[in-house]
Amino acid sequence: MASEDITKLAESLAKTKVGGGQLSFKGQSLKLNTAEDAEEVIKQIEEFDGLEALRLEGNTVGVEAAKVIAKALEKKSELKRCHWSDMFTGRLRSEIPPALISLGNALITAGAQLVELDLSDNAFGPDGVRGFEALLKSPTCYTLQELKLNNCGMGIGGGKILATALKECHRKSSAQGKPLALKIFVAGRNRLENDGATALAEAFGIIGTLEEVHMPQNGINHPGITALAQAFAINPLLKVINLNDNTFTEKGAVAMAETLKALRQIEVINFGDCLVRSKGAVAIADAVKEGLHKLKELNLSFCEIKRDAALTVAEAIEDKAELEKLDLNGNCLGEEGCEQLQEILEGFNMAAEEDDEEEEEDEDEEEEEEEEEEQQQLKERGQGEQESLTPKKIIDSQDSTPVPSPPVDVATFLAFPSPEKLLRLGPKCSVLIAQQTDTSDVEKVVTALLRISSVFKDEAPVKTAVHETTDALMRKAFTSATFNSDAFITSLLIHMGLLKSEEKIKAVPSLYGILMTLNHMVQQDYFPKSLAPVLSAFVTKPNRALDSCSFARHMLLQTLHQL
Repeated sequence: MASEDITKLAESLAKTKVGGGQLSFKGQSLKLNTAEDAEEVIKQIEEFDGLEALRLEGNTVGVEAAKVIAKALEKKSELKRCHWSDMFTGRLRSEIPPALISLGNALITAGAQLVELDLSDNAFGPDGVRGFEALLKSPTCYTLQELKLNNCGMGIGGGKILATALKECHRKSSAQGKPLALKIFVAGRNRLENDGATALAEAFGIIGTLEEVHMPQNGINHPGITALAQAFAINPLLKVINLNDNTFTEKGAVAMAETLKALRQIEVINFGDCLVRSKGAVAIADAVKEGLHKLKELNLSFCEIKRDAALTVAEAIEDKAELEKLDLNGNCLGEEGCEQLQEILEGFNMAAEEDDEEEEEDEDEEEEEEEEEEQQQLKERGQGEQESLTPKKIIDSQDSTPVPSPPVDVATFLAFPSPEKLLRLGPKCSVLIAQQTDTSDVEKVVTALLRISSVFKDEAPVKTAVHETTDALMRKAFTSATFNSDAFITSLLIHMGLLKSEEKIKAVPSLYGILMTLNHMVQQDYFPKSLAPVLSAFVTKPNRALDSCSFARHMLLQTLHQL
């Protein structure tokens, strides 16, 4: 072979990124608006023989570009995995359904048989589900094993549409003798609430092959939890149940505990921040004690579990040879309860592991541990993406005896912000915080704004309080003759981790609250419109923290685009 032919071959292989049948454009920040913009993508798709996986994450695809990419996919019958998360950044919500319809129709035309479909971190809302509804009902998805729709803002309506599509897919595929055998379902942070969760539970009960279900932060209460529990009982292969940051209460926890008794393959249970309370914890402990011999992780952190119930949970794991993690952090044990818990865990070598972990922490982190622990306890539900954290300690500084809530002042709220404290400041909270913040100091204004926005929730009372307090503070700041708006936006971007600084400044742990608060701020008359392009430029850039809050990011960019 001539050297120039070898060179051409090498270039061709480099372009198509051959490797396990996968073509990846992941994280390239491509802005594909027109057919012309997508030419290189189309060329690589067309030239890739045996295409099995296509990665489009971290780019932004418009309607016209989606149409021509779809055309290239119509001949790719071997495609099995579509990694299409975070591919509509900055798009209007109305653009997303037609783009998805084009891509879905192409897969149907190609006769592809998908194994994995990942559309996570695309803020398409209920209407977006319509965009891939036909695809889900088609023979292309009869073979689907993994469906990932994390952080898409589907809402109750989207959850119902999705559930209907899954049931239809199962019905049609069963008629052909090969029923849909979905294994992994992911739909965290979608505001599904009870009705959306109940609709999906009905679909899960029909499917019966699930191995992992991840539905954290969906505003599901005990009716929805009970429906899911009943559906999980009909899925005997379940290994992972992650319902973190929903609201079980005792009713939901008891229903879920009954289901756990019937499941033999469970490895991970994440009911952290789910308010299972003591009665629910005892019921779950009974289920663990009776079976669950493959259990590796049990998370019941921040669930308002009192000492005796927590000790019952600890005792229940004694013979679980596979157990790697027990998280009872943030519950009401008191000092004596912590000591008792330590003794139980030391009896079967659990506490020793945690001690080793603690020794590995930096001294600075140890000094800040009490403060961070309190902030975590007071963390509002639904803020940012919450991952399962390995506990450094299974302790809590609260005593198990209820004590009256201490009075709240502005300083207390700003030191350890929580939605409850903001509301307890009363109807004058906005005036009080604005009065007591030195708006001539940019850093103090940024700090106050970040503390206020950190407690943002979609629930009306908290949302209103955050907006009103933000308005009072920022109106005072921006209307002051001495306030430097450019210095403000620079400092804010640094604290958000979007702009580097020579000084070592710790970025806020989650951008969800500040992004949602900025979405409100930029629409107000006090906000300088000259700052909008700066904000838009930095929020558009690829960033891991922004990626985990893509719904809030999309909302803000859409608002900025319309200013």
